[in-house]
Amino acid sequence: MATTNHARTVPSGEVLFAASRQVWLASLGAAVVTRDWAQNKSGALFRTLVKEGTAVESRTFRKVGERVEGSYTMANELWRTARGSLTQSVKQAAETATTLVRETLPARLPGIAIASIFRKPAPKRAARGTRKVKPRATTARKRAKRSSKRT
Repeated sequence: MATTNHARTVPSGEVLFAASRQVWLASLGAAVVTRDWAQNKSGALFRTLVKEGTAVESRTFRKVGERVEGSYTMANELWRTARGSLTQSVKQAAETATTLVRETLPARLPGIAIASIFRKPAPKRAARGTRKVKPRATTARKRAKRSSKRT
């Protein structure tokens, strides 16, 4: 018995329909496999990923903490150095100014003591008799109030 091959021509519309159907079936298969994997095997993988993420996070925080601590130490050292330099400069300027004033001003100024130059002036007092007088009605009311409390 001889086998004969029959060449059958398939219209192109059927080929396109068959190909798109195969893609659809493959995506359904992938969804089912993914669902099965997520239900059965993903828990262990998820826990492993969380454990690795925690380890990386702790190492990162440790390194960042060391850097921040180093930065604080450096900033504090710079602050101390700047403060010391500024204090020393101000003291030197004050000593120079004091020496210059002592050398420049005569030992005794007519009518002014040297110490009074550096003192703040006393506040001015009001002249006598410039007190504000309260109206009599207010004073009478206060007297009435006091007498009512006494009785």
